[in-house]
Amino acid sequence: MKITFLGTGTSQGIPIIGSDHPVCKSANPKDKRLRVSVLIEWKGFNYVIDCGPDFRYQMLRSGCDKIDAILFTHEHSDHVMGLDDIRPFYFKQGNISIYAHQRVLKALKKRFDYIFAIKNKYPGAPSLNVHRIKNKPFQLNEETVVPIKGMHANLKVFGFRFHDFAYLTDMKSVSEKEIEKLKGVKILVVNTLRVEPHHSHFNLEEALEFIEKVKPEKAYLTHISHLLGFHDDVEASLPDHVSLAYDGLEITI
Repeated sequence: MKITFLGTGTSQGIPIIGSDHPVCKSANPKDKRLRVSVLIEWKGFNYVIDCGPDFRYQMLRSGCDKIDAILFTHEHSDHVMGLDDIRPFYFKQGNISIYAHQRVLKALKKRFDYIFAIKNKYPGAPSLNVHRIKNKPFQLNEETVVPIKGMHANLKVFGFRFHDFAYLTDMKSVSEKEIEKLKGVKILVVNTLRVEPHHSHFNLEEALEFIEKVKPEKAYLTHISHLLGFHDDVEASLPDHVSLAYDGLEITI
């Protein structure tokens, strides 16, 4: 399994438009972060978790030339607004499969009604194979994916476990029951917005405490804002088994 971090930034990305914050002015490429997403290449299939507003550029930058499924964690704009840019894949492959909770599908139908249209559909619009998922394991091309439910303030969101790899973003709390689903995972990715507490995201202290509960072999932090600090400074402060993810980082399990 190969994982490529397509984006590791929070909802505004880094740099933020018009910001004079030192991190936004950094010349280090690792401090430049697109909206959060990952590409998972597993047994000949390509899966993307979330497709935000940077999706087109992320696909071009990664060289990805096919998508077998998109999994959605939740419906916030920084995780879904690139859906229209699946068109080149649709023109080559036909219908694109998406997997999401019913609430997320309802939000997508509202925002992208022309994609979900049945009658008088615009001929240039892509079409989907829609899969509604609940908080129980589901099959993805004969492999099992395990949703991990968490709370993003008052909004239920899904993380996903793919065998030895788990990806969680936009989490503020995860129940002990859901944490049990993560036990034994080798690689854990978890959101870490900033140092100061936040009402809907893990801060650095909470993320590190969560990692210690799960006890993966290796953990990566993502969904990062400029307020976490410079990449190199934060990386140097982390435990040996924890690293700060960055755009373009590739790992293999």
